[in-house]
Amino acid sequence: MDFKNTKAFSSFSVKDLDETKKFYGQTLGLEVSETEEGLILKTSGGNDVFIYPKPDHTPASFTVLNFVVDGVDKVVDELTKIGIHFQIYDKGELKTDDRGVFQGKPKIAWFKDPAGNFLSILENDN
Repeated sequence: MDFKNTKAFSSFSVKDLDETKKFYGQTLGLEVSETEEGLILKTSGGNDVFIYPKPDHTPASFTVLNFVVDGVDKVVDELTKIGIHFQIYDKGELKTDDRGVFQGKPKIAWFKDPAGNFLSILENDN
């Protein structure tokens, strides 16, 4: 079997689908559709993401979804104004500024969805 021509998609779990639908659809402004099994996030470029409910959900300790943006600083300011809290790292290789922005290459900032999963925005290098 050769997977190079096989469609792939990512998925992750959450505790509460209604809360998740509101966060991704209303707060982040993504197109969200419902299925019997969970939610589908429509993203630019056609890479859908499947989100499914899991009663004993444990948040991932790594980033499950990255959003490429043209200006991380601007997007951090906009999301902070609507109540999104960015992760502050004050040690190590990925030390952030006081707003939660890692000023390296790429410029990146992390935040969590209502289920505690890590998301990021990172700067488009183009």
